[in-house]
Amino acid sequence: MVPKIRRGSRTYGLLVYLYGPGKRDEHIDAHLVGSWDGFAPDPGRDTSPDPKVTLARLAAALDLRVNQAGDKAPAQHVWHCSVRTDPGDRPLTDAEWNTVARRLVQAVNLAPEGDPDGCRWVAVRHADDHIHILATMVRGDLRRPRMNYDFKKAQAECRRIEKEMGLRRLKPGDGTGAKTPTSAERFKAERTGRTEAPRETLREAVRQSLAGAATEEEFFTRLREAGLRVKMRYAPSGDALGYNVALPGDRNRDREPIWFAGSTLAPDLSLPKIRRRLADATSDRTTPSVSTSGRADWSQSARERRNATGIAERAAILLDTDDDEATAQLVGVGELLDAVAQTSSAVTRAELAAASRAFERATRSRIRAEYADTRAIRSAARGIIQAGNALGRGEDGGTTAMLVSTLVLVALAAARWHSARGHAQQAHASRQTAEHLRAAYHQAAATPMQTLRDQGRALPEAERRTHETTIHAALTERGLRADSTASKTDALAATLAEAEQAGHDPKTLLQEAIDLRELDTADDVNDVLVWRLRRLAQLPAHPAETTHRPHADTGQPKTSTNRTSTQKTPTPAARPTTSDPRDRPPHR
Repeated sequence: MVPKIRRGSRTYGLLVYLYGPGKRDEHIDAHLVGSWDGFAPDPGRDTSPDPKVTLARLAAALDLRVNQAGDKAPAQHVWHCSVRTDPGDRPLTDAEWNTVARRLVQAVNLAPEGDPDGCRWVAVRHADDHIHILATMVRGDLRRPRMNYDFKKAQAECRRIEKEMGLRRLKPGDGTGAKTPTSAERFKAERTGRTEAPRETLREAVRQSLAGAATEEEFFTRLREAGLRVKMRYAPSGDALGYNVALPGDRNRDREPIWFAGSTLAPDLSLPKIRRRLADATSDRTTPSVSTSGRADWSQSARERRNATGIAERAAILLDTDDDEATAQLVGVGELLDAVAQTSSAVTRAELAAASRAFERATRSRIRAEYADTRAIRSAARGIIQAGNALGRGEDGGTTAMLVSTLVLVALAAARWHSARGHAQQAHASRQTAEHLRAAYHQAAATPMQTLRDQGRALPEAERRTHETTIHAALTERGLRADSTASKTDALAATLAEAEQAGHDPKTLLQEAIDLRELDTADDVNDVLVWRLRRLAQLPAHPAETTHRPHADTGQPKTSTNRTSTQKTPTPAARPTTSDPRDRPPHR
């Protein structure tokens, strides 16, 4: 049940709309389901030749105390609240809607139960799934009602009503969510052919421009490069106080740009909060290397993603602790998701973008970290963006799968962290993020995992069985389910074989990968371990289609099992062709 509250100054005009045909959704059988005294005239049930007379009588009755108060009445004296049930809820009866209306006007202190001087109100129903409550904010004693935090109180009362009436129970908020588009903004977006309201497009563009930015100047440069209009607000001293952004072509009736302040897009996008974030994480990343031919080093993208994977692992570990300081990591993870989404290929683009949008809600709560050090994770985001800007849109499938596999566990850790603190909306957003990331992982991992499975099946029978025995023993020892299907462990066996060839002890390395952090929330334990092993052993994330391995009887010496002597293997993934600059990820 969702309440939406507005203020206005035209009682009669709102009644005309409520009893009229409707501007978008057809109004059917408009009638009163409740009023302040139960005897208010109902234009919807009027049988007289001219219903407008009854409409005028109702408006006059509602405005009686307003007119009596004269200049003491508020300029915007109309309190308007629409209350809508979920599409999956059962239709409520008129009597039930009357109960809903009475409880809401009491909850917000418009008409407390038993108060003869309560404000006058009516509840109009013109559809099966919602009502409109109209109240005039002058009491019978001609005083204004105390209506502090009316939206929060209405939300809380709706949560109680949902429970008592058996309706779908929505997640309670904490007031840190971004402002949703108004009806007028949504309707305008539909008329102009936009898929979303400008407010939402601008919020995402600002968020993406901030991801990994090292300085305030770089942030504003990115905004302008994204094609947004930017207008600064300055103090008399010349210091910047804030900023406004607008979409090109989005104008009002006077043909002027429609500006949005950063603070109205989202609570954490005001200039003071952006400055605080930049101060908490000064980054010194340099741009990706460029070859003498002028082309960027394509392996830079893979290296940045591999580096980000280890940093994301540490963020997950911090989120698993019962420490409020971990809230700073959530902001960094949000920037990392934005960075990966901006530089993703067409294969994973949609799911990664959806994941970054969903996690945006999980980055904000009432908890503030006293020491917010996000340098490492913001630097990782910066490196990914810089590599993507230099190379155009494109990704290394293996390292992207490696990073996204870890980000799934980070999102689930964030869900647990928020749930432990009663942040229902943020926990739900984190779980949604994990689902989008799982989908993106399967898309990115399809080719490299199939290559690894083929390599595992191509191992000599005795060697493959040895590695399978190691895998099952290690998983069973930790109480994890060991899949008995050989094909499920092919990729993991191939990875252990590569690690052994590189000089690692398979049992020791596998135990280290398992101990890195919990695996209970992993969708596929084998897949997670494959990427952990390949990162720990510095193996190529995107394996070649064929691997030249010496047979066991060749007598070729192996390197020491000490990882300090392990040589890094260059990533053998094929170098993609240079992308057209027009295919680079646009800021939405």
